[in-house]
Amino acid sequence: MRLLKIVLVMSFLCVSIPGYSSDLESPRKVSLVLHWLPQAQFAGYYVAVKKGIYRKYGLDVSIISGGIDKLPEVYLNEGKADFAVMWLNMGIKARDKGIPLVNVAQIVQRSALMFMAKKNRGIEKVSDIQGRKVGVWPGLNDEQANLFFKKNGLDVTVVPQYKTVNVFLRDGIDVVSAMWYNEYHTIINAGYNDDELTRFFLFKHGVNFPEDGIYTLSETFQAEPQLVYNFVRASKEGWKYVFQHREEALRIMVRCMKDAHVPADIMHQRWMLDKIRDLVDINDSEQLNGVLSRRDYEFVVNALRQNNTINAAPAYTDFYTGCYDDIQK
Repeated sequence: MRLLKIVLVMSFLCVSIPGYSSDLESPRKVSLVLHWLPQAQFAGYYVAVKKGIYRKYGLDVSIISGGIDKLPEVYLNEGKADFAVMWLNMGIKARDKGIPLVNVAQIVQRSALMFMAKKNRGIEKVSDIQGRKVGVWPGLNDEQANLFFKKNGLDVTVVPQYKTVNVFLRDGIDVVSAMWYNEYHTIINAGYNDDELTRFFLFKHGVNFPEDGIYTLSETFQAEPQLVYNFVRASKEGWKYVFQHREEALRIMVRCMKDAHVPADIMHQRWMLDKIRDLVDINDSEQLNGVLSRRDYEFVVNALRQNNTINAAPAYTDFYTGCYDDIQK
C-alpha cells in the first residue's frame, strides 16, 4: 500500500509540473517549416531533433525545409506546419496580409545583410555607391536596401539578384547583396582577399532588420500555450547545445543536408555557424536571449510603411507574445 501511495503521488507530480513529459506518454507531433534549405543557419532545430531535446519536452518535431516555393507564412496559415522560422519583416508583412501569426521568440537579433563591392571598382565608402548597379534580392531585402539608399541619399540602378553571386564576380554589377554567413564566404572562396573588398553591414548603418525568429498562429498560442512554451524552450536548448558542441553539431547538420540532397561543404557550414553565433544574443552561460525588442519591431514596421510595403501593423504586444519567461525587456 505504501508503494502504491508513492507511485500515485509521483504520477500526480509528473502531471502537474509544467513542461514535464513522461517517457510513457506519446510525444505530441508538430512540424516546423524553415524559410530556406537545411544549413547551419538552422542547426539549433535539427540538433534539437537529433539529440532528443524536443522529445524531452514531449514533442515529436518534423522539419520542413523551405525555399522559393514554400512560404512559411502560407504553411502556417494552411495548417501544413505548426511553427515557422521567418525574418521579422516577413512576419510583419504576413500580418498585413491577414495571416494571424505571432512571434514567440526572436533567435537572431541582428541583420547579417551587407552590401559588398570590389575596391578596384572605386568603391570604398558609402557615397561611392552613387549611380552604381546594385544587386538586390527581390522580395527579401528590398525594404532594407531601399531604406539604406534613402538614408544615404543614393540614386542607384537596382538589378534583381537571385541564387548566385556570379554576376558580381563577372563585374556585371558593382555592388552585391550578401549575407555575412553565406555569400560573403562564397566570394572569399572565389579568390578574393578580404582587403580587396569593401563591406557595408546594414545594421552598422542604422538599418537593422532582425532575422530568424520563431512564429506560430495566434490561435495556436491561445489554445495551447504550454505547447508553444515547450517548443520555444526546447529550440533554445537546441541552440545552446550547438554552441557548446560545435563540431558534433556540424556533423549532424552536414548529415541532414546530405539526406536532403543539399550540397554540404563542412568548411562553409563551420563559417556559417560561427557567424550565426555572433548574430544571436547569448550570455556567458550560453543562454539565448530570444526576445524581440519593441525598438526593433517598431523600427521595421516604420521602414515597411515608408516603403509602402504594408498598410498597417499590429501593436508590439499583439505581435510578440513574449512566451512567459522570455520577457526580459
